Amino acid sequence: MSDAAQPTAAEVRAAADAVKAALDRHLEAVERRTGDDDPAVFDAFNALAAAAEVYDEFLYDRYDEVTPFEIPGADDPLPPYAGPEEPHALSVLIRRDYAVAQPARLLAQAQRLADLDPEGSEGDGAPVVGAGVHAALGVIFGEYEADEIASRHKEFGLEEGDSTLWVSALEELPDAGEWLGTPFDDADPALVVCRFDASSVFDEEDELDGEPDGVVPERA
Repeated sequence: MSDAAQPTAAEVRAAADAVKAALDRHLEAVERRTGDDDPAVFDAFNALAAAAEVYDEFLYDRYDEVTPFEIPGADDPLPPYAGPEEPHALSVLIRRDYAVAQPARLLAQAQRLADLDPEGSEGDGAPVVGAGVHAALGVIFGEYEADEIASRHKEFGLEEGDSTLWVSALEELPDAGEWLGTPFDDADPALVVCRFDASSVFDEEDELDGEPDGVVPERA
């Protein structure tokens, strides 16, 4: 930050006062909490984290000093839980990303399946190789379950990207076929009981912390 843009001493002092006030509000919210997922505590926590971040930034920009504390969990991707306390049903939402790293391998595997079942999804033994990657993916994912593809993805020329699994609470099981037209429109983070994320971005952190490879549970 340039000298012209540096915060004034008064602004640093005001930021410090904001942290003190946020600390008081957070303590009051904790003292009056109504349960483990009290939204007032969550809001006060976020306000304290935001005030501390501003103060830390101003302190560094003005005086080249840092604070000795760090508030954990300020980047929690989930809002406070707002679902039923005793869910009568649940919804499991899974997303897995793959790169088509070896198209030739994918096409060869799909063609092998098509040759074994000429009357299958492609019909009449149509050559998959000439139809391209789009047709090959249709053959592979039509033949294998998603979990099997996840465990054997290298065989199909795929490379794993990020993945996430959400377990969401429901008041009751939806009627058959109710959400099939738009299956992901009702993915409400406030109803997530727990989630598990896997990503290569966690690998370096896991090596430093000694944690298992890149699996981050939330609300588990």
